[in-house]
Amino acid sequence: MTPSRQDTTMRIAVTGSIATDHLMAYPGRFTEHFISDHLDTVSLSFLVDDLEVRRGGVAANISFGLAQLGLSPALVGAVGKDFDDYRAWLNGHGVDTRFVRVSPTRHTSRFLCTTDQDQNQIASFYAGAMQEAREIELAPVAAGLGGLDLVLVAPNDPDAMLRHTAEARSLGLPFAADPSQQLARMDGESVRSLVDGATYLFTNEYESVMLQQSTGWSANDILDRVGAWITTLGGEGVRVERRNHAPLTVRAVAVEEEVDPTGLGDAFRAGFLWGMWARLGLERACQVGCAIAATALESLGTQEYKLSRTALSDRVARAYGGGAAGEIESRLRI
Repeated sequence: MTPSRQDTTMRIAVTGSIATDHLMAYPGRFTEHFISDHLDTVSLSFLVDDLEVRRGGVAANISFGLAQLGLSPALVGAVGKDFDDYRAWLNGHGVDTRFVRVSPTRHTSRFLCTTDQDQNQIASFYAGAMQEAREIELAPVAAGLGGLDLVLVAPNDPDAMLRHTAEARSLGLPFAADPSQQLARMDGESVRSLVDGATYLFTNEYESVMLQQSTGWSANDILDRVGAWITTLGGEGVRVERRNHAPLTVRAVAVEEEVDPTGLGDAFRAGFLWGMWARLGLERACQVGCAIAATALESLGTQEYKLSRTALSDRVARAYGGGAAGEIESRLRI
């Protein structure tokens, strides 16, 4: 996944959910309302102070982030007929939506999330049109783009994730596995199928344990099957592991104010994938990802942050030094 000198397009298919986010804020702490002796019969309702309706979905968020970096990723997913305004937004920000499937009967997916004052979250997801993502073929996407450098298989309809992974293998296309939220939904055989052979594997720290439990593989077993395993560690940054290499840890970037953690992982993935495409190497790619994640954390909503060359370079310089900033800035197109 590397650019030529003349290349201005990142040939990546970002497959996954496309959704509308309904984000609510609870002024207290969820943990104060859980009764340890009655966790088997939980019935809680929280009166929230704020409601924001935002554009979201993992694949759309990652595509937005890549477009903010000056590229035009191909968004691949399924939506409802209510997608017109959202499509216009994405197109206006540089995302290629030609390969989005429109359902004639279902609504675009909905994500409903409540965040408390400690940034803990309780969320629900309505699949809607996402169920039809299993009908999407990657071969026409590859043909339409003149080939694909990478297929990102992000959380989506489980059958769609399995189909996209299998098709990437059959077409000889590198793919990145990002099972995250769907780890709880899929069985071990399915998860093993998603991971085996991935160029990149993305998890957070909790999901890394779930992944091992689900697959029955040890960490070394997983590293034998992927090119690089990228684990986000929240405020601690990110860890990259590869077989026969020492782990690489990149610390997080400081933020001025934590506004909304929704979509931080998506922002990180966008920065990381751009960095790898730009031939910056794993450490620099993680630094870009952490800087963009910090920028996203300071905004409400997953596609409301703005990137500029100067602001991004300054943020990287403060966190990682002038050498890192100069190297990254030399590849930026924004």
